Amino acid sequence: MKWKKLGLIFELSKHDIPWLQSHAMMPLALELNDKIRVYFTGRHIDGKSRISFFDLNKYNIEEVIYIHDKPLLEVGPIGTFDDCGTVGTFVLKHDEKVYLYYNGYNVRNTVPWSNSIGLAISNDGGMTFQKAFDGPILDRFKLDPYFCISPSIIKYDNFWHMWYTSGTGWINIEGRKEPVYDIKYASSKNGIDWQREGEVCIAQENIEECVARASVLKQEDNLKMWFIYRGSRDFRDGSDSYKIGYAESSIHNPTKWLRDDEKSGISLGPEHFDDKMQAYPCVLAVGQKKYFFYNGNGFGKDGVCIAQSIK
Repeated sequence: MKWKKLGLIFELSKHDIPWLQSHAMMPLALELNDKIRVYFTGRHIDGKSRISFFDLNKYNIEEVIYIHDKPLLEVGPIGTFDDCGTVGTFVLKHDEKVYLYYNGYNVRNTVPWSNSIGLAISNDGGMTFQKAFDGPILDRFKLDPYFCISPSIIKYDNFWHMWYTSGTGWINIEGRKEPVYDIKYASSKNGIDWQREGEVCIAQENIEECVARASVLKQEDNLKMWFIYRGSRDFRDGSDSYKIGYAESSIHNPTKWLRDDEKSGISLGPEHFDDKMQAYPCVLAVGQKKYFFYNGNGFGKDGVCIAQSIK
């Protein structure tokens, strides 16, 4: 699959959003009746991340028709898993509700932060959300000892299938502690209670590689995954920054993937907004069309980018 870049669909410099200090990270696209709603995570004026959204015209994907002017979720009470911020990571419709999965994070002492996966639910079509629980639905445990974040979920065969980012450790890079991670698999019968066996789907190619943020598309009996990978040294808009990887699998064996990054269909630049970095893909099929939402340079500091599939 090849992608034609349409540019920065949501450019922060063109919008005055009072609560938003910077960034529109981690785009999550949801098809509604006459629009595409794109949730994103921005950095609040208090320095803590929060989630909001904008709407695109479904029939003219480059037209922004609405921008929500306030965050959807507040940070949690002191001591809870999300008391330092919330980062949206996946959204889907289920039983007339909208499920929003998000990363909650805490500042730590021995390492910079700790992340877990929370869930918020909307009963009004994705306009407002309430946290389903005060605690996370996935957290560190015996097979994920460091952290677990950023799920991508598909429902089929009476199961919910999740591919999530699992921390494999922290390494010291020039006096700075940096996390490393891979992508693992979990399953559920209700989208809340998850079974994990520590099955790695996309492994690190070396100890300093970070593999994360899957976006999985089901096409008949096949699964297609776009994800991000980077090194651990010069990755803040440098030579080790995030790029888009790709892998394929079968719905009958969702833990076994064949990685082939050359087939991602998208590459850095030459456009100014993504010539150093491409991060956080979200692939959405709308009828016969497919859209690729992502962030460019600076982890989304300029806004949300979009590309459209071409044959």
